[in-house]
Amino acid sequence: MLKSELRKKYNRLRTELSTEQSSDLSLVLTNHILQIPIWDFFYFHIFLSIEEKKEVDTLPLITLLQGKDKNIVVPKVASKTAMANYLLTDTTTLKKSAWGIPEPVEGIEVPENKIDVVFVPLMAFDTLGNRVGYGAGFYDGFLRKCRKETIKIGLSLFEAEQEPITDVHENDVKLDYCVTPERIYTF
Repeated sequence: MLKSELRKKYNRLRTELSTEQSSDLSLVLTNHILQIPIWDFFYFHIFLSIEEKKEVDTLPLITLLQGKDKNIVVPKVASKTAMANYLLTDTTTLKKSAWGIPEPVEGIEVPENKIDVVFVPLMAFDTLGNRVGYGAGFYDGFLRKCRKETIKIGLSLFEAEQEPITDVHENDVKLDYCVTPERIYTF
């Protein structure tokens, strides 16, 4: 299936979820993450959810990471093609961007080569570890700058597409895992 078709399909599926359903599924998904062997690492990059788009609610995961005393890194759009990454602290001020994404106003920038684990937002994914994002390429560009051994974990409220994504680009970065409320996919 083409990425454009998948974006339409999953936008529709998200809008059909109630806020309560989305929240409940996000909690179940967060509990599954405890099963992935990532807890010896230190720097965890996580996206901040866009509530209006019914993305996976990452607040429970952030709370889990804080409870395990991990360094949490959050993104901020730095240009039309790149993100900057900032340490999330008790004093970090967040402000919604023009796209509705909560972003740090300022803070301590963390270079990509320090990041051990990245929780990746997505619209859809397939059983081969390919993902469909919003189409701007921010995460693929960011993931290519990370170390090769950085663990990439997609978060999805829906299960994998059984048919492969047909228009995968050479610059698309595959996931290592994808976590859903039903299961953990390993690629």
